[in-house]
Amino acid sequence: MSSLLSALNPEQLEAVTLPHQSALVLAGAGSGKTRVLTTRIAHLIQSGQVSPHGILAVTFTNKAAKEMLIRISSLLPINTRGMWLGTFHGLCNRMLRAHYQDAGLPQAFQILDSADQLAVIKRILKSLGADDEKFPPRQVQWFINNAKEEGLRAAQVEAYDDFTRKMVEFYLFYEQQCNKEGVVDFAELLLRSYELLTRNEHLREHYRGRFDHILVDEFQDTNRLQYKWLKLLAGDRAAVFVVGDDDQSIYAFRGANTGNMKDFERDFRISKIIKLEQNYRSHGNILDAANTLIRNNSGRLGKNLWTSEGHGELIRVYNAPTDFDEATFIIDEVKSLRAEGVALSQMALLYRSNAQSRVLEHALFNASLAYRVYGGMRFFERQEIKHALAYLRLIANPQDDNALLRIVNFPVRGIGMRSLEQLQDDATRQGGSLWAAMLQKYRAARAAFIPGSGDRASARLALSSEADKPKKGVEGFVALIESMRNVCEKLPLPEIVEHMLEHSGLMAHYRAEREGADRLENLNELINAATSFVHEAEDDSLMVFLAHASLEAGEHQAGGGQDALQLMTVHSAKGLEFHSVFLSGLEEGLFPHDNSRNEAGGLEEERRLMYVALTRARRRLYLSFTQSRMLHGQTRYNIPSRFLQEIPDSLLKWLQPVQKTAIRNQEWGIRNQEPVRATPKHAYGAQTGTSNIRDSASSQWKIGQNVIHAKFGAGVIVNCEGHGADARVEVKFGRAGTKWLSLEYAKLVPG
Repeated sequence: MSSLLSALNPEQLEAVTLPHQSALVLAGAGSGKTRVLTTRIAHLIQSGQVSPHGILAVTFTNKAAKEMLIRISSLLPINTRGMWLGTFHGLCNRMLRAHYQDAGLPQAFQILDSADQLAVIKRILKSLGADDEKFPPRQVQWFINNAKEEGLRAAQVEAYDDFTRKMVEFYLFYEQQCNKEGVVDFAELLLRSYELLTRNEHLREHYRGRFDHILVDEFQDTNRLQYKWLKLLAGDRAAVFVVGDDDQSIYAFRGANTGNMKDFERDFRISKIIKLEQNYRSHGNILDAANTLIRNNSGRLGKNLWTSEGHGELIRVYNAPTDFDEATFIIDEVKSLRAEGVALSQMALLYRSNAQSRVLEHALFNASLAYRVYGGMRFFERQEIKHALAYLRLIANPQDDNALLRIVNFPVRGIGMRSLEQLQDDATRQGGSLWAAMLQKYRAARAAFIPGSGDRASARLALSSEADKPKKGVEGFVALIESMRNVCEKLPLPEIVEHMLEHSGLMAHYRAEREGADRLENLNELINAATSFVHEAEDDSLMVFLAHASLEAGEHQAGGGQDALQLMTVHSAKGLEFHSVFLSGLEEGLFPHDNSRNEAGGLEEERRLMYVALTRARRRLYLSFTQSRMLHGQTRYNIPSRFLQEIPDSLLKWLQPVQKTAIRNQEWGIRNQEPVRATPKHAYGAQTGTSNIRDSASSQWKIGQNVIHAKFGAGVIVNCEGHGADARVEVKFGRAGTKWLSLEYAKLVPG
């Protein structure tokens, strides 16, 4: 056996040495799939079965493509520079550059990234006079890209209603504009390449004759058009060798189609699936937990990971009273591991939602532990949070020009650069701020038709009363800020943040975005941050909170090369591995996420995501959940994730054994895959309900009692729960509808 093949296990060897035939390799996490792919390519070349130019190898990231080329170069003394090895987009770009005339493109065509594409769409919508609230540019962008990934031009999209017909119209204008400018977006690269091969038989046969072997990495992540492109290139002669894992398909929201694996098995007449099940990463208990969990999914191709490394440690499970206690526990364990010699960079803290990082980052900051947010930004650096903080800064100090310039036209309200330049000129002449120039110019306009608005106080009141009327431009902006400043004077800090988020238009803006869910969660987490700050700070004013946010947004994240704890979402963790992994927030509604209940196959995708999370750990794995967690500035009581129930007891070490029985015996919320919300009493033995309120310090509040709130006005209490700092009431207001309010912050007065 050649040295190239000597290090392979029997299944890897079978895959690498297959004759000229198509094959499906089911590669489990940590089973050496990259080694199999690169060694297969090297073996085909070394054995003379194909030249380097007769191979087409496709992967999903430039990083993975670069790693494959480096590995091939280390295995064989060949120049890999001319090989067709890269991403789908990269290879399609190469093909279109070579045949630009046949593809109907200029020789120097340019590629639009996502931001550039969005800018083109915004220009088109503006030129057509489209309502950007009814047709948000990002939703139009998603519609166009989704159609292209299905292989559909604008003329081929079926429109069943007026809304879809309008979207098709935008798609058509977008196509025309891109053709006029000689530009293509990412989805266009693949679609135009596919169309080129479909209609040009000469080119199609040329590439089919060239590529004897086609190899595909991460095949479970391919979309419909990518699979059609591969089939078109392969014809009936090429040997197509695909490697993937249906249990790690976690990108349905990007168009990934796990059904491609079964379609490939049928279309290419695969007689035997090669399964790489030996894991070289994790200890046995971790793998057994992952295997047992994923068996709950239906329609799997099926595999069972195993290792020769032994069972290892039990999986540690921690039940925290609150999310702050959860963060404290994690930090204590991180410190212990570091004391044992485990580098911070070999520990990862995973979470399902980006918004969860805020509490964890706050605790790490206070503990002076170096950390790095992988594949994302720290909480207070995120775009939507910086927008929200800019609004809060204006409420606290309208003379803050930097804050004003950030959000004066976000969300879009029709304030152009020319208007801003004129205002800046006015401010310079007057020696004041932009806000002062705005006020001076538009107070006069208001005074013309609002009697008695000449003085500052009455002008402010007049402007705030006008804010409820929908207006755009500088006039609407001034009225909005004055209104928020007027209302927020009477509100506690968490309600200031909540009021600002709703009335600024930020929440509405991100609700309209198809992929705005994460940003909405982050904005809601800002309310939690304000609520927590009230608990911790002696001075809970808005100004002090903003100073606190600036300090936490400072340079506290670890620099390059510094040993640091890794923070990331589970999606970002795919492909990575660590000595120790902390998976936080294992609660129904959080992981699995609430949204999964409304999507076909959503729960199974969440379970695959959990499988990915478990298999990131090599030696030690922590799972944690909380009895209560702050949500929208209020305490929410939780029940543990159903995924904990799906892991055998024999693999778990409960770090609070006294509570284990109670937690295991409670309702886990699995009834026809619908979570049943257990009350805190049922779940944890805590007191709840109206009797609790009567026995607490807040016994003055009763169901049916009339109350008055500074923001929402008069209402009546219809429900109450919790005690002490967690006591809250549900109030039905005449104008604002029904609201849950924390008694600690709501400052209700009897009606």
